[in-house]
Amino acid sequence: MIKKLINYIKNPDYFLLWLDMKRIITLNDELYLKILYKKIVGKKLNISNPQTFNEKLQWLKINDRKDLYTTMVDKYEAKEYVANIIGEEYIIPTLGIYNKFEDIYFERLPNQFVIKCTHDSGGVVICKDKSNFDIKKAKNKINKCLKKNYYYLGREWPYKNIKPRIIIEKYMEDTKNDDLIDYKIMCFNGKVKCSFICLNRRSKTGLNVDFYDINWNKMPFERHYKNSSIITPKPEQYDKMVELSEKLSQNIPFLRVDFYEINGKIYFGELTFFPGSGMEEFTPDEWDKKLGDFLIL
Repeated sequence: MIKKLINYIKNPDYFLLWLDMKRIITLNDELYLKILYKKIVGKKLNISNPQTFNEKLQWLKINDRKDLYTTMVDKYEAKEYVANIIGEEYIIPTLGIYNKFEDIYFERLPNQFVIKCTHDSGGVVICKDKSNFDIKKAKNKINKCLKKNYYYLGREWPYKNIKPRIIIEKYMEDTKNDDLIDYKIMCFNGKVKCSFICLNRRSKTGLNVDFYDINWNKMPFERHYKNSSIITPKPEQYDKMVELSEKLSQNIPFLRVDFYEINGKIYFGELTFFPGSGMEEFTPDEWDKKLGDFLIL
């Protein structure tokens, strides 16, 4: 507590940030982001003339706000939105949509399923065997997530007005891989420039993130997480993923489109406007500017 107090005295802006996070005061989005960016990234945020990828994502948080974006990040509503553009065949089946956990009839669900919150990031529970599924633990996690408004954490505006709900989806399994790999396709002004994948999520050594260019060559930088030591094979349907991603990202400055490749078929994952909330450092640092050059505001 004493260390925190000393830190707040030395950095009064951080005290304002703490007050905002506790909902004691409400800072305007630009001031909040400037303080948060300095605290996390360690640099002053240039919001008036953004140059880097991270800076431009902060600019978009404030200046690019469309009601449609809320639909696009809602994990339930996004399915219909995406299906209308690229087709129903790419959508993971929905088993149920609920306003509260108590509405779920588990006896009606199959042996395997996935529970998600529609309005946040991380509110996920996977059931691989209903006979030993801890419903109480799942309820505690989901109910905790339902109480949060994800917007206030990083001022990602599309999340502000989503109605918190619970969606249950079919459990998808790839016979070739124990863990599903989701391919995160980065679209800049409607064109794919690069992609990344997350590996070793359950490893003791921690998550690895690898970036690949449009030709599936591994890119020589890291973004917050260490690279893996391997080259992941290019997915069989990668070219089709690129095509679909560009359809979904038309007339949008930046959009990340996530797809799975499951038993040779493509399935939609989610749409994201601000990967890492635009506050993950690059190593070497110059790549923050290089990716920023892809994005024309």
